[in-house]
Amino acid sequence: MADTKILVVEDESIVANDILNMLLSLKYKVTGVVQTASEAIKNSRKENPHLVLMDIMLQGKKTGITAAEIIYTKLNIPIIYLTSYTDETTLDRAKKTEPFGYLLKPFEERELKTTIEIALYKFEMEMKLKNRERFLTTILDGIDEGVIATDKEGAVSFINPYAEKLTGWKQKDILNQPLQQVFAIKSEKTGKKLSLPTEKILKGKKFKLTKEVVLYKNKKREEIFIHENISPTRNDAGKITGIVLAFSDISRIKIAEQNLKESWDKQKRAMEGTVEALASTIETRDPYTAGHQRRVTKLARAIAEEMNLSEKQIEAVRMAGGLHDIGKIYVPSEILSKPGKITEVEYNIIKTHSQVGYDILKSIDFPWPIAEIVLQHHERIDGSGYPNGLKGKEIHLEAKILAVADVIEAMATHRPYRAALTIKEALNEIRSNRGKLYDSNVVNACLTIFKNKSFILD
Repeated sequence: MADTKILVVEDESIVANDILNMLLSLKYKVTGVVQTASEAIKNSRKENPHLVLMDIMLQGKKTGITAAEIIYTKLNIPIIYLTSYTDETTLDRAKKTEPFGYLLKPFEERELKTTIEIALYKFEMEMKLKNRERFLTTILDGIDEGVIATDKEGAVSFINPYAEKLTGWKQKDILNQPLQQVFAIKSEKTGKKLSLPTEKILKGKKFKLTKEVVLYKNKKREEIFIHENISPTRNDAGKITGIVLAFSDISRIKIAEQNLKESWDKQKRAMEGTVEALASTIETRDPYTAGHQRRVTKLARAIAEEMNLSEKQIEAVRMAGGLHDIGKIYVPSEILSKPGKITEVEYNIIKTHSQVGYDILKSIDFPWPIAEIVLQHHERIDGSGYPNGLKGKEIHLEAKILAVADVIEAMATHRPYRAALTIKEALNEIRSNRGKLYDSNVVNACLTIFKNKSFILD
């Protein structure tokens, strides 16, 4: 209180002296006692008081109301009016200058103190609120995201500069316009018009906003990809006062995604061509197993799909299936096509094809662990397989799938050293060794597609 500076503007000397004595008694500092509007403005600029006690009716051409308006709006100093006049016209004029209190003359010291303290508190709170509003406005104006706010009727009450840029609308053009009329969106997937859930939000009902990317047509009739979010605004009592819509332009991201997809599709086609070329190379050296890798791939993929594996895993199975025997390029063709029983030495040479396949493929940057899957496709879950005697979880699931598909195909097709067995016999092999040599889930899926889905191994 002792540091509070107050200017008194009163053209009646006796009243002015009474006010001065009361202020000094209350330990306020008085920057001056003046009689005209011009003097009030001059003193306020020079002394910068915390508060002005302003008589509405003053000597001279300018009234106290005129001076108050300049002091408050230009110098940001709060005003308390002193007046004997209470007519409607005077009060209406005074209200427009946003005073922080009124004192009807004559008044007592206690009334003066109470009015001053309330006015100073109100002014402090107003400054905090204005500073916060300026702070939030600065943030909203500076972010690279469009923001549109509405009132409780769903009419636009605010739009930040970035939203103006994206929509092509200026705030003055769409102020008080229904949000639905200035923000029309449609589905990227279907092209159908989508509606914002404004009515549900304003009524406090639950709403669901689409998570898909949508297309927005701006004022220039240009379509841009956007991602938007919408939510209600509430007052301190929790009552809905409007809507705030935030949205961002993701057109560049969508274009980048499309370019990346096209690049990946191109790379994938090139990779598949390479795989087919490698597969064809090995099959020309081993006419008895021609089509083996394709049949294994077909069966392995069907098993993976039955197991509800991810697209990534299914693609890994397909790619590894087409290459799982690439290492046989190292095995002499006379061993691969030998009509009689092979020797132990020859069998050991054939067993090297898993490691050779790994060595060929390990330097290729596949998006899946293809080289390791090829290396492991003859491993068995009990550790009896080759080349590394891996067990259980040490083996890739994709390799476990290939192992089952490889056994089925090998048993059910002709070989130089034996005739083809039946599918029933091949299925009995994996069934009897389920959980021992072969993964139980893989075997179950394989049995299901043959029994219930009429899978045919061409």
